[in-house]
Amino acid sequence: MVELRHSGSSLGSRASSSPMKRDEDASPLIHDHISQDVDDEDHPRHTPRDRDRAFWFQTHSFFPFVNDDPRFSQHSHRISLFLIILIAVAGLISIFAILQRLTSPYLCKKDGIVLHCPRVKENPSLWENPFSATTSWKPCAERRDGGMSDLPPENETSGYIFIHAEGGLNQQRIAICNAVAVAKIMNATLILPVLKQDQIWKDQTKFEDIFDVDHFIDYLKDDVRIVRDIPEWFTEKSELFTSIRRTVKNIPKYAPAQFYIDNVLPRVKEKKIMALKPFVDRLGYDNVPQEINRLRCRVNYHALKFLPEIEQMSDLLVSRMRNRTGSPNPYMALHLRFEKGMVGLSFCDFVGTREEKAKMAEYRQKEWPRRYKNGSHLWQLALQKRKEGRCPLEPGEVAVILRAMGYPKETQIYVASGQVYGGQNRMAPLRNMFPNLVTKEELASKEELAVFRKHVTSLAALDFLVCLKSDVFVMTHGGNFAKLIIGARRYMGHRQKSIKPDKGLMSKSFGDPYMGWASFVEDVVVTHQTRTGLPEETFPNYDLWENPLTPCMCKA
Repeated sequence: MVELRHSGSSLGSRASSSPMKRDEDASPLIHDHISQDVDDEDHPRHTPRDRDRAFWFQTHSFFPFVNDDPRFSQHSHRISLFLIILIAVAGLISIFAILQRLTSPYLCKKDGIVLHCPRVKENPSLWENPFSATTSWKPCAERRDGGMSDLPPENETSGYIFIHAEGGLNQQRIAICNAVAVAKIMNATLILPVLKQDQIWKDQTKFEDIFDVDHFIDYLKDDVRIVRDIPEWFTEKSELFTSIRRTVKNIPKYAPAQFYIDNVLPRVKEKKIMALKPFVDRLGYDNVPQEINRLRCRVNYHALKFLPEIEQMSDLLVSRMRNRTGSPNPYMALHLRFEKGMVGLSFCDFVGTREEKAKMAEYRQKEWPRRYKNGSHLWQLALQKRKEGRCPLEPGEVAVILRAMGYPKETQIYVASGQVYGGQNRMAPLRNMFPNLVTKEELASKEELAVFRKHVTSLAALDFLVCLKSDVFVMTHGGNFAKLIIGARRYMGHRQKSIKPDKGLMSKSFGDPYMGWASFVEDVVVTHQTRTGLPEETFPNYDLWENPLTPCMCKA
């Protein structure tokens, strides 16, 4: 995705400050805000006497009967005094009314139910995109209304296809959407995908452990024929995982629709049932019909529903996040990608002791020996990746960015993350700046989460939903999790913010020893005005999952 890059022109007419001047600014790690008094030479300040004289003149103009002329009666002076007191009282009443509205809950409707909605004390722009920017596009990938199914009977389709949805929950989700699309392209019957296949038919997590199968099949009945299991007449089930004769393995990444028609469909017709493996990112975006892209959105946003118990638990966690202080509050969801595996795979350099760096070098050499080589080239590579914004943000860096954006210390933050590399020491800066920071393990009891621990994918689904329903979602690095959440929030109305930090700009700012807090705040605010999750028409087919605009959304 093409990202808006910071430039000097983007900051308007802000004059660049000298190192001496910028050094006077406070550190971003100490002060919450800075106030500046600016004198306008063209508009000099008035003295108290000038202000009194101006007020006296305006009073005489507004009340012509207020006059020093002795011919006016004492009765006229009493009337003028009474009117002035009356106006003052009315002004005080108006001020108290405004303060009460700002600090008390108000009634609003959601899904037809009257609720007490919170009055946010902070600037509303911290939590919502401008209303005018959210009314141009609407979702339009839902299923056809009143349309009759044009699918042939199951025994008259081209054959059966079967896929393994490997990887984590969100990688599996993308694979399922692509499988439905490929079945449509070839007019084939789709066998319900298997998730996390460990051994032949001994998978620990099944499709029905996470998703509502009945809804999935019923919702797509007018698009693709889907069956729950391999047909009974096919007795050699193990061949779908072991036999080359029953597996298509030569599908390139982001293959066009025509590739399936020319290369896969003939084999499906010949063998009647084929497995497609591997099946990660095996269908492109801009080389397939728009209706196929729209179908993938229909699967992702409408057909794939989590089980009711997962939805209910996520709603409970969301409710607890909003009411942690005893009164309704908005909350932020932070997808913090700083696990050991992510840090190692990034091959970026991070703050740490010599011992930590030595252990990380050993870990990288063991896990990625070809990329590690002898390690001599890694320092230059790490610097280049950081300049390009390809390194995960550290927890402390995230904290400084959020404070620069204006989020106060009291902000409620839900953290979706694996075990953070560096543990509590690495998390300390973030927790110190935002103490109201919790995970699902801190919101729910062990007994409540026990049923979901049977499947790691269920726990990931809880994080997914709590992040999806948050008032603000913040990602710190790429990945399918953040990509799908940002895309879904765009599709659902893009009113709530989805913040995607400009890591390239941030690395430049963090590395500038002369940049003061005020300059840093200005850079952060200006740069991220266009990185809040609004639909981006400039890249219609770059990544369907993060930006479903062109194929799946329509002009309102």
